[in-house]
Amino acid sequence: MTKDISLVSQPIFLVGAERSGTTVLRLMLDHHPDIAWCYEFEYAVDKISNEGDFPSLDEYYKWLETHRIFQDTGFTIDRGLSYPQLINSFLGQKQEQAQKPIIGATVHRHFDRLLHIFPDARFIHLIRDSRDVARSCIGMGWAGNVYIGVERWIEAESLWAKLSQNLSSERRIEVTYEALIKEPVETLTQLCNFIGLPYNEAMLSYAQKTTYDLPDPSLISQWKRKLSEREIQLVESRVANMLVERGYELSGLPSLKVTSAMKQQLKLQSWWVRVQGRVQRYGIALFLADYLSRRLKINLWQKRVRQKLNVINKSRLK
Repeated sequence: MTKDISLVSQPIFLVGAERSGTTVLRLMLDHHPDIAWCYEFEYAVDKISNEGDFPSLDEYYKWLETHRIFQDTGFTIDRGLSYPQLINSFLGQKQEQAQKPIIGATVHRHFDRLLHIFPDARFIHLIRDSRDVARSCIGMGWAGNVYIGVERWIEAESLWAKLSQNLSSERRIEVTYEALIKEPVETLTQLCNFIGLPYNEAMLSYAQKTTYDLPDPSLISQWKRKLSEREIQLVESRVANMLVERGYELSGLPSLKVTSAMKQQLKLQSWWVRVQGRVQRYGIALFLADYLSRRLKINLWQKRVRQKLNVINKSRLK
């Protein structure tokens, strides 16, 4: 029998592009004595359709069996709950684990779908200079060049631009990574005011308990030192207007016209770099098993392969 559940009515979601500083901000928030935070909560929205249709629960349960991040949470699945109730219960379990009154989660994609489950949710939007985001995505193995690497930033910012129009000022706040790193206390105080809590100095104690260092202003605008002029031009060819709209200055370099042939070449080069990276990480046998099991849609094989990939991916994070 399903036990009575206490629903989370107004959670707070931290949204923005991956590699925008969401991890360090999440750690800061989670170290507040009254705030608990779930990381990488995309499993709550990835299977919701663009129209807001919820997934089949049986298929969702199977999908979660090999979802590395969900498995690391230790959350239990109550099969007597509807999909919205189940997702809500995950936040409730985190809240209960931490014994804190305020609950939040980080979501990098499809975060507009959260409103299908949490219509009264509040949002913190974190933005970072896209030139730094694009560079960082290469380091993560998600792209082979900055032209492709900036796509995650474009998707997240475009989605936020649409979502924020439907949120009242009381339900949204925007902060920049640059302000968070330059003025952490002031920025965190602003966020705490939005949440409805006083700032607590414990928010900057995360460096004592995690592998992340305290805010370092030298991490700001690394693109000026680490990107070539052509790489800067490639990023700005895609996002110059978006950068200016968000208060970032352009490099001043001559604009670069990217032709259709150049785009195809950049896509192919990025794909090849990613393939090489995955082969190096997993080995050729596991790489091919992953590709073939997905192409042939052999579920049991896919599950075994995914479990092996998860072990390798988890070991890389240690």
